[in-house]
Amino acid sequence: MNQKHLHIREAISHPIFKQVGDIADALSVECYVVGGFVRDYLLRRSLPSDIDFVTVGSGIQLAKEVAKNLKGEPKVSTFKTYGTAMIKYDGLDLEFVGARKESYQRNSRNPIVEDGSLEDDQNRRDFTINAMAICLNKDRFGELVDPFGGVSDLNAKCIRTPLDPDITFSDDPLRMMRAIRFASQLNFEIDLPTLESIKRQCERIDIITKERIVVELNKILLSDRPSIGLGLLKDTGLLKRLIPELTALEGIEEIEGKKHKDNFWHTLEVVDNMAQLSSDLWLRWAALLHDIGKAPTKRFDKKIGWTFHGHEFVGSKMVYRLFRRLKMTLGDPMKRVQKLVLMSSRPIVISEDYVTDSAVRRLIFDAGEDLEGLMTLCVSDITTKNPRKQDRYKRNFEIVKEKIKEVEERDRVRNFQPPVSGELIMKTFDIGPSREIGLLKEALKEAILEGEIPNEFEAAYKLMIKKAEELGLKPVKQ
Repeated sequence: MNQKHLHIREAISHPIFKQVGDIADALSVECYVVGGFVRDYLLRRSLPSDIDFVTVGSGIQLAKEVAKNLKGEPKVSTFKTYGTAMIKYDGLDLEFVGARKESYQRNSRNPIVEDGSLEDDQNRRDFTINAMAICLNKDRFGELVDPFGGVSDLNAKCIRTPLDPDITFSDDPLRMMRAIRFASQLNFEIDLPTLESIKRQCERIDIITKERIVVELNKILLSDRPSIGLGLLKDTGLLKRLIPELTALEGIEEIEGKKHKDNFWHTLEVVDNMAQLSSDLWLRWAALLHDIGKAPTKRFDKKIGWTFHGHEFVGSKMVYRLFRRLKMTLGDPMKRVQKLVLMSSRPIVISEDYVTDSAVRRLIFDAGEDLEGLMTLCVSDITTKNPRKQDRYKRNFEIVKEKIKEVEERDRVRNFQPPVSGELIMKTFDIGPSREIGLLKEALKEAILEGEIPNEFEAAYKLMIKKAEELGLKPVKQ
């Protein structure tokens, strides 16, 4: 499969392709399906629902004519600035664009766009594997146009640019991240000239909006082995510009014969472990950031060696600053990642010590609905290569899980609500909202978590009366 022109009609068996081709013929314009759809078909991956069409003419005009001939005449969304149009039809996102050539100025990634030929359009594509097109016109229906050997590169599992990579990446520096993202998603290698070009131009990523960068970071994190992409980001110099908190973890120091592990490569192992256990994006972010507090807290103690005291607390604070800098959500997902980073050592400590009920109750209470995610993070954090140690850690975690199940069933402290409400306290002592109510509720919570009383109304009510007397409160007669 290395010829320039092949026929692969099976890829375009859905009726929409013939419909689009027929309209293009009626308008006397060339039309092709291009990009990711063609690539994923040849890779035998599940086909994307978004399909890109290129016409040597007006993409907007073609889209409008196609919509007129589709059942229900779906709405056409047009983007005149870019000469593109979108139709949502039959569960598909159909995007139409006129073939074009682009030129760029050094300090902007917004291109100067002109009408062009199919060849011009393929020249401006990011990688050879994305520069293939299938013709939809009747006389060439199903013909694969592959001017840069994209099929050969798919077979070789190689990512390279159609033209000089320095030009390709300078024109749109986000393509550097896309190269790494495809390497991570597809388990492909970036060819050497392309990789060297990324290293030379890594500072060009600074002109790309953070929002577009995060889209690529998320796709790398959601790949089967995120360490492929993360390692390439580090090796090319991109990661240091994007998440310096991670690259600061790299390296092993030795003082007086005592070393610490390389926390950067450990982190990548943890992310890969998480990828095997969960597809949750935010759990993978938590795995990525769980140790970022170790760089600023690293100290050497002559008696005990290297320490990272308080790295979880420091790391949780760093999460907020990192998310804000990357213009990521500062809502619940960020707070969840912060919480998981802050608590990342708690189950580990419990698993290594004698497991008391009160410690388990506090873990359940503090983790709340993130308890399962926290336990998954801690299992992912086991990266020792010593089989006996690995087995011991995993057995200990199973003990903790059983203890959590037992304590939770008995004491019901997850999403804890005190058996005695603030309203009942006010009614019992005939007081309004006050500091005393908070003190009483906190005392009841602590007593339940410490196991001094069961999580039941009667025991909590009795303790409330006792603690209230210590505060000088007396119940009113009802």
